[in-house]
Amino acid sequence: MTRQQGRTELPQEQSDALRRAVRLEWITIGFLAVTVTAVFLVMGNSQAMRAAWIEDMLSFIPPLAFLLAVRLVARPPGTRYPYGYHRSIGVAHLVAAVALTVMGSFLIYESATGLMKGEHPPIGTVEMFGSQIWLGWLMMAVMAVTTIPPVIVGRIKIRLARQLHNKVLYADADMNKADWMTAVGSIVGVAGIGLGFWWADAAAALFIALSILRDGLRNMRGAVTDLVDTAATTFDEAEPHPLAEEVTGYLHGLPWVEAAGVRMRDQGQVFHVEAFVVPVKGTPLSLSRLAEAREGCAGIDWKLADTVVVPVQNLPEELGGRSGVHQSGSEE
Repeated sequence: MTRQQGRTELPQEQSDALRRAVRLEWITIGFLAVTVTAVFLVMGNSQAMRAAWIEDMLSFIPPLAFLLAVRLVARPPGTRYPYGYHRSIGVAHLVAAVALTVMGSFLIYESATGLMKGEHPPIGTVEMFGSQIWLGWLMMAVMAVTTIPPVIVGRIKIRLARQLHNKVLYADADMNKADWMTAVGSIVGVAGIGLGFWWADAAAALFIALSILRDGLRNMRGAVTDLVDTAATTFDEAEPHPLAEEVTGYLHGLPWVEAAGVRMRDQGQVFHVEAFVVPVKGTPLSLSRLAEAREGCAGIDWKLADTVVVPVQNLPEELGGRSGVHQSGSEE
């Protein structure tokens, strides 16, 4: 069966994973709405709590970006967008990263300024059930409860991000990690105030801001490099994606191919692959052979449907080719 170039449909396993991911993102938006409201009601004058509240607000961006990108990616390619809308994933990734970076930078400035000014944030009391209760206890209780959902959904999202090769989903899982770390930092800051350490609140806010900025910069670097067509990497950007080597190995194994090289760039959830082959000298080429080679490459993995096989006399220089050399390892 011929695999459609730039296709938008997914295999059954990935299609099921995508449905789970969409459902999980809506669940994330739901518990974030509850978290943001609860933190706002108890945050008082604490810088750490205010930073945590802003961080929770920012946490809406990755799931919303993911849901929007998924809808765009489903559109089929056309005359104006012949490669489809797969880059929507990369654009959403960049939008989320920029938002994190800007807000992290702002919070660092604000927290550091408060720390240098020596601001002493007051935490008052509230009346509950006829008794006066220190507001700090409510702050810490709320933040302790909000650590639980991000831990659970974050671990699930990482698994789904791996299945779908979806970096926006992975960035969202990263944001969930920042959420529970932020909650823990806020608890430490509020407890520090209660123990008389006025600087603990601003220090916790600064820690939270640095965590936000780190996540933003890391995701921004990954989003930008993907959009400028760096060599494709794994979903967590830890290493070059192994599929490039698999495609090269497959092409090398064809009896009529003397040398092969692959350029593979990340389009979002799928790859655009340019496979260059140097035919064995004297071997006749045919369209059917090239078509079979392309089908073989695309059959290695669902992410490789957008693959072209190009016969060349020499491999491109960036793939190890040299001018005037037929790629057999020796000059003619």
